[in-house]
Amino acid sequence: MSTTTGLGDLTGDYVLDTARTRIGFVARHTMGTRVRGQFDEFEGGAYLDGDHPSASSARIVIQGSSIQTRNGQRDDLLRGRFLDLDNHPVITFTSAEVKQNDETNYQITGDLAVRGVTRPVTLDVELTGGERDAQGDFRVGFKGSVTVDRNDWGVNWNAVTAVLVSPKVVLEFDVIAIRREP
Repeated sequence: MSTTTGLGDLTGDYVLDTARTRIGFVARHTMGTRVRGQFDEFEGGAYLDGDHPSASSARIVIQGSSIQTRNGQRDDLLRGRFLDLDNHPVITFTSAEVKQNDETNYQITGDLAVRGVTRPVTLDVELTGGERDAQGDFRVGFKGSVTVDRNDWGVNWNAVTAVLVSPKVVLEFDVIAIRREP
């Protein structure tokens, strides 16, 4: 995806292209190994103001039950004991502030809600491009990440897992969104 000629070209309402978007995470386990996972079901959208990025906003709703780490037993533990999805089935992010650092890099601060706990986080986000696809739809891409302490949201099972799994989790995303044309 290439970058458009100007940020003003990006202005509009967008919906996530869920087939081309990845929302994932990385956590360190015992002996330094990394566990990677992703969520397969989510929806969301954004309003982008290319001329005034601070007026932009975004919201994502993730179905927690769609978590996948390629290990069924671990996925069941994450759904039940760690994320308590019976009582809190969705994970949400709602932006509150957008700051532009340079032509392609932004910081988006917002509220991340997990397990019924809502805390602010600041995402480092890079605009990867914007262009019309073969069908004439305008698409924009972003990628980024944030490192969180899972304990801040009560994402833990017991004392053993508190030792075996690092409290630091990197949330990663690679987003493609489609502009809704009037």
